[in-house]
Amino acid sequence: MARILPAVLAGLAVALMLFAMWNMARGELALAGVSFLSASIVIFLRETSI
Repeated sequence: MARILPAVLAGLAVALMLFAMWNMARGELALAGVSFLSASIVIFLRETSI
């Protein structure tokens, strides 16, 4: 049961990275940058939470 949070956060980080790359392809660089930053924060929280 304790492994659910890291798995959910990993999935969220992957989704944010895909969203950022999709926005880069569309030319929305500001939104892509915020998405990459958010993914980095989620990865940090995942690694420090457990």
